[in-house]
Amino acid sequence: MNLSTIVEVRRPASFADLRDWHAGCSWLAGGTWLFSEPQVAVDTLIDLDALGWTPLTVTEAGLEIAATCRVAELHAFAGPPEWRAVPLFRHCIDAFLMSFKIWNAATIGGNLCMSLPAGAMISLTAALEGVCTLWPRAGAPRTVPVVDFVTGNHANILQPGELLRSIHLPASALAKRTAMRQVSLTKLGRSAALIVATVGADGSDFLLTVSAATPRPVQLRFPACPSAEALRGALDARLPRDAYFDDVHGSAPYKQHVTRYLAEQIRSELA
Repeated sequence: MNLSTIVEVRRPASFADLRDWHAGCSWLAGGTWLFSEPQVAVDTLIDLDALGWTPLTVTEAGLEIAATCRVAELHAFAGPPEWRAVPLFRHCIDAFLMSFKIWNAATIGGNLCMSLPAGAMISLTAALEGVCTLWPRAGAPRTVPVVDFVTGNHANILQPGELLRSIHLPASALAKRTAMRQVSLTKLGRSAALIVATVGADGSDFLLTVSAATPRPVQLRFPACPSAEALRGALDARLPRDAYFDDVHGSAPYKQHVTRYLAEQIRSELA
């Protein structure tokens, strides 16, 4: 879609060039949502590709994912052999409702910043204990866990003009065993529930992440793989029926049911 209100496109060469911000500015990365509908309040686009951020950086501490990293780039990532969780990248990406054009243009940061319940990159990075680095308009960069970054349906903690720079996935989480389940009302529909669990190689530190069924990711942590009864009790205590996201992709009772069902499948698999 042509955005008829745009009067300027900026291509900054450094972070120092990003400080001149006004209410009509919008960050441009993949642009797959930005160009999908009219943006009547936007008159200036700031193209983040000009900054030349390395999409994926492997270190001993883990994986740094630039906000401008394309979905296709993450899907192709192999990673060190000790990172057992890397196949989860492709499983979550395959849960996306997108065409090949979106696949090659959409960014990881864009999916997080849209903050939709069914954002598959939110599910992935939250499940792997990701931490966002944010660049405010003024002041030092700040960090926040992905699970706290998204606050609700299409809502997050970003302040006006603040920029998501990257997401760090720690090596400790990438070394865990994983299991994932996803369900939609239709074969190629938006996720009604996307559930991921991770556990250490020795069976310790079991972490269940519920997403898509809830307005924001919800996590339950256990010192070891729990029993079926303990997991069901913890789920019901943390997520009563009114905590589920009721929309055209599934009612709250349906999402509560499939969350319980899929969580038990995952628990059995990892046990």
